Amino acid sequence: MILDLDALFPEGLSDETVTAVAELLNELANHWESRYFQRIRAYQARAQSDLFDAIDPWRREIPD
Repeated sequence: MILDLDALFPEGLSDETVTAVAELLNELANHWESRYFQRIRAYQARAQSDLFDAIDPWRREIPD
């Protein structure tokens, strides 16, 4: 799926509109992270632990 970002961010919006959308997106992102914080951090920890071998740390797998 390819998004047309220019269509998502049209020109000519008022300052009030861009501020309201920015606040909405920030609130949405904050709520999402708050709700799924533990799952996000667990995933990041797993992804980080997969980067190296705990026994032989100099042997690390290069992610695709």
